[in-house]
Amino acid sequence: MKTIYDFSVKDSKLNEVSLTKFKDKVLLIVNVASYCGLTYQYEGIENLYKKYKKSGFEVLAFPCNQFALQEPGTNEEIRNFCDTKYAITFEIFNKIHVNGSKSDPLYKFLKNKMPGVAGTSQIKWNFTKFLISKNGDIVKRFSPQTEANEIELSIMELL
Repeated sequence: MKTIYDFSVKDSKLNEVSLTKFKDKVLLIVNVASYCGLTYQYEGIENLYKKYKKSGFEVLAFPCNQFALQEPGTNEEIRNFCDTKYAITFEIFNKIHVNGSKSDPLYKFLKNKMPGVAGTSQIKWNFTKFLISKNGDIVKRFSPQTEANEIELSIMELL
């Protein structure tokens, strides 16, 4: 049976990153966009990251342009936006597809293992969040509207 540790992803400089790098850490995997009504969530997610990083918490952010073309930039432009507007210190990965035939293999896996409301697997919008335990199990899927402070207790329980 596959776990998230069987996957590799590309960082924003297109280097392969094995997710085994994050073994024994609690992960929040989120698809992000720079020009979304929910982009302000970067601030709350960054605050959680700073608060719990030393305890073994990591955020893996994957830019996606599939929702109303709200992430049109290059990886470099996205990283620059995150740095200047929100002072993001967690890792921003390569821009990917989260739905459809070009969906990233990691996201196919996440959606299959943890469907959304009413059993649908599709990602509904930017800032859909998956919480992963230290042993790589997908624990919860949060809607795009779920704020960082609403998932803090779930993170604390896993650390």
